Amino acid sequence: MNAMTTKQFNDAMQASLGFAQNQTSHIEAGVYRTKYPELNYAELIPVDTSSGEFVKSVTYYSMDGAGEADWLNGNGKDVPMVGAQMASHETAVHSAGIGYGYGYEEVNQARLLRVALDGEKARIARRAYEQMVYTVSFDGDTKKNFEGLYSYTGVPQVSVAADGTGSSTLWANKTPDQIIRDVNDLLTGVVTATKETELADTLILPTERFNYIASTRLTDTSMTILEFIQKANVYTAQTGRPLTIRAKRGLLTKGAGSTARMIAYRRAPDVLKLHIPMPHRFFPVQVEGFQFSIPGMFRLGGLDIKLPKAVSYGDGI
Repeated sequence: MNAMTTKQFNDAMQASLGFAQNQTSHIEAGVYRTKYPELNYAELIPVDTSSGEFVKSVTYYSMDGAGEADWLNGNGKDVPMVGAQMASHETAVHSAGIGYGYGYEEVNQARLLRVALDGEKARIARRAYEQMVYTVSFDGDTKKNFEGLYSYTGVPQVSVAADGTGSSTLWANKTPDQIIRDVNDLLTGVVTATKETELADTLILPTERFNYIASTRLTDTSMTILEFIQKANVYTAQTGRPLTIRAKRGLLTKGAGSTARMIAYRRAPDVLKLHIPMPHRFFPVQVEGFQFSIPGMFRLGGLDIKLPKAVSYGDGI
């Protein structure tokens, strides 16, 4: 290859690079506006992005305390004091990535034809990021010792009454009244475990159980079991606010003995939090041989449940 040919090639590469950079900026702006309703971890788990992007770990504190007030002598010194235990917890932050790329021919064909580069690869990469965060949020990750909301150490379990057909705990073998009682027992479990300092405002059900109560009518009304629970539950009765009820896949075998699990909790950052110090981002286009690569990176610290007693599991439904 002579000098002129080399210069022409370099000029062509620069022109192709400029085209790819302009195209990816437009593509990525659209990709980040796209929402994936079925990957709705942020709706159910508060997300914290406030830590520095390259912190090695996130430290938080959980506290459990108790105390009882009593009568005093106005001149006495023995004032009852609260006893409290505070524990420090640390969760590591790890880097992960997903990107996309275009070939030299692909870029130049689009440039010469004056058509936009296809953004499908960028959308697939972004969705892969959302899918990984979703999985870590709910199922955890054994490689990094992350626990998920579906099975977290220290969360109390409420016993589901076995009074269905043949003493079964399965909702399919229970009356609507018994199912409604099971839900309220789970919500009340948070109240009891926290000595009435917490109220669960969110209920997550296995998709299969959610569909069952959403399509099964109460025998003496025109309402479904789900509609009745939404109107008559201990949280709504005490606060006047609606109980958030969501169906989630993956809960059908998360309970003890691989049974179906339902989860109730107060959805607030002081109860649980997902740490994403660096949300997913695409970096500038890089030339690698005849490939225009757009690397993507994010940093994830996993889920922390700071107040496990504000969460409750109910298994066997």
